[in-house]
Amino acid sequence: MAKDGGSISDGLLRKILLSYAYVGLWIFLSFTVIVYNKYILDPKMYNWPFPISLTLIHMAFCSSIAFFLIRILKVVEPVSMSRQLYISSVVPIGALYSLSLWLSNSAYIYLSVSFIQMLKALMPVAVYTIGVVFKKEAFKSDTMCNMLSISLGVAVAAYGEARFDSWGVCLQLGAVAFEATRLVLIQILLTSKGISLNPITSLYYVAPCCLVFLLVPWIFVELPILKNNSSFQFDFVIFGTNSFCAFALNLAVFLLVGKTSALTMNVAGVVKDWLLIAFSWSVIKDTVTPINLFGYGLAFLGVGYYNHSKLQALKSKEAQKKTTQTDEEAGRLLEDREGEAAGKKSDSEA
Repeated sequence: MAKDGGSISDGLLRKILLSYAYVGLWIFLSFTVIVYNKYILDPKMYNWPFPISLTLIHMAFCSSIAFFLIRILKVVEPVSMSRQLYISSVVPIGALYSLSLWLSNSAYIYLSVSFIQMLKALMPVAVYTIGVVFKKEAFKSDTMCNMLSISLGVAVAAYGEARFDSWGVCLQLGAVAFEATRLVLIQILLTSKGISLNPITSLYYVAPCCLVFLLVPWIFVELPILKNNSSFQFDFVIFGTNSFCAFALNLAVFLLVGKTSALTMNVAGVVKDWLLIAFSWSVIKDTVTPINLFGYGLAFLGVGYYNHSKLQALKSKEAQKKTTQTDEEAGRLLEDREGEAAGKKSDSEA
């Protein structure tokens, strides 16, 4: 008996340790990709300020690996998707994703890592607002007040930013807006139609689409400059490891959400943001002011409350679903018993 109890405890301990391992892996890879992108793009570091080119390299690498995993190794099955569905659903999502990546990578040239993380706290605000516009979220005054508190916190952090750059802020806010719209459209165009894409199949369908969309601005904006920059030599180690980290991050997302929950990822994201702010201040030597921290603290509390509210709503929905299932099962059982009683009565009359 004690042995069985011990095995159950061991299994539970193993599950907990695995969950922490997934969280740690995701935080490490997300942290690495952000700092690595900053290192490559920042004029004071590696000095290769070509965000479209970097995003193109990522998309080409991810497309190739995803194709290899699905078509050659057959690790996962591709989703059954018609050409019409691909054009109407995946192409708009790919266009928004390419714009989001382009603008967010561009922001690294102008803003510090710490300030970018603070601006990203506006993501729940953007997702909720766009969800209300597209009627995927119900307008609630208390939720909107919470969104305003998050926005106020970010505004205070921006006010205290030592290296404030209006163009960089516009780029990052644009990236947040496009990413939020993409997340809402995934619900409208894919999830509502019963199509579920994991990170590998998502890259398989979306990454080539992003590649095509990014080629157009790249040809006109960055290709002429790269042609004239004869001193540049493509470093396969730098760009290869950077692209591999970006692809591994997508797999880590799959593990984290699949083995834990989306809420765990949100909480881990908060931990990652604080670690990045500390790293930006201590290692990169970015200036982080007390007003920065106070403003981000306000935004952090708002985001935490929003995640808590979403969790409570999810628990309530699950409880209601279980109650409905129990009532249906009880109703079916009652009908079966009534049917058996009626059958016995007819037999006795016969």
